[in-house]
Amino acid sequence: MELTFKELVKAIDGEVLLKNKKIFNNICTDTRKIVKDNIFLALKGDNFNGNKYVKDALEKGASIAIVDEVCFEPVEVKGTVIKVDNTYDALLSLAKYYREKLGVKVVGITGSTGKTSTKDLVAAFLSERYKVFKTKGNFNNHIGLPLMILSLDSSIEVAVLELGMSNLGEIHTLADCARPDIALITNIGLSHIENLKTRENILKAKLEITDFFNSDNKLIVNSEDEYLKNLSRENYELIKTGYGEGNKFFAKDIVLGESTTSFKLRDGDYEHEFTLPMVGAHNVLNALLGIAAAKTLGVTYDEMERGLKNIEATSMRLEFIKVNGFTVINDCYNASPDSMNAALDVLKNYKGKRKIAVLGTMRELGDESKEAHRAVGEYANDKADILVTTGEYVEDYKLGFNCGKFKNYSSKEEMINEIRTFIKKDDVILVKASRGAKFEDVVAKLKE
Repeated sequence: MELTFKELVKAIDGEVLLKNKKIFNNICTDTRKIVKDNIFLALKGDNFNGNKYVKDALEKGASIAIVDEVCFEPVEVKGTVIKVDNTYDALLSLAKYYREKLGVKVVGITGSTGKTSTKDLVAAFLSERYKVFKTKGNFNNHIGLPLMILSLDSSIEVAVLELGMSNLGEIHTLADCARPDIALITNIGLSHIENLKTRENILKAKLEITDFFNSDNKLIVNSEDEYLKNLSRENYELIKTGYGEGNKFFAKDIVLGESTTSFKLRDGDYEHEFTLPMVGAHNVLNALLGIAAAKTLGVTYDEMERGLKNIEATSMRLEFIKVNGFTVINDCYNASPDSMNAALDVLKNYKGKRKIAVLGTMRELGDESKEAHRAVGEYANDKADILVTTGEYVEDYKLGFNCGKFKNYSSKEEMINEIRTFIKKDDVILVKASRGAKFEDVVAKLKE
């Protein structure tokens, strides 16, 4: 972090209880990962209290500890201790202060699905002209997002940040911290409907990314989404992308390959052909959002095309693994109805003898869960020869899937023990479930 000690204290409105060291580098919230001169931020949850580990953190090399509860005797510690009202709030305030000090351009991305793939594409499109930072993994919540901002330095010109949420008000908080110059919304699906109850509320929550917008800001949306296509301009510029000519940027002549996806981009009368190093028609929509963002930041189409060579895709997102004479499509990072259908489309289009879909539970769907799993099973009918499932919605998958062989297991462990027994040469196996199901364990077994 490029901050002085004085700026640090000011940004978090802290009270210096002990002042021994004023040299610091990065924030750390886990004493197991402390390195010399870190700031240890003591977070507190239902089952843990970081304030109790201040002495340990300072002994391991941290120079400063930020606490909201004093659980030590002053004579026990040798570093600097700063007290705040709430360490979570302090983290957000510090990141907001730092983002404003750096003055970096921020592209914020939210949506029910496709955030990470869109983030990867945006970063690639920008990479030929700018030095770009992008959110690592799924660091997109009230802890992860500020930690990403605080890992920036003055050499970064554009930060591409994911903003995630599970309820109303959360993106508002993140948007206040990140203050995106440009915001992208991928779609409005069923993810988190368990908390938000309706897709209208999901739309409302996603639009919180514009809560601090003015006439200088731009919102870019996927107009193929039924909830985004009818958005009207507010106090900021609204840019729509999609397949139709009514969009500012639109795609035509899409060609789906086994390892690439090509399309022609139209921007008014101008046309440019792109070939994405990723599969699936859904990635065309993600790419259009990224192209619009890059164009807004002055990147040429030739630069965008060259930038695609720099793409660094997040792991477990449509990762193709050829092993033991068959192909595994590893898409274990997360799952929702929309992303399940998109992955099944990829399975259908991939060359192979038998198509096998290994699908687990989609979480956080609330009252929509049973119908959503049945619908995915139905969607799989002309995409998979065999549907393999486990989890609490096995019967709903089965209800929808009736055009192929259905195999279900009482547990993931039972599935792992038996899955290799029916896999044959030249099979293509899609493995996908919500993150908590940890279906990467299934992939690991297939790779043995």
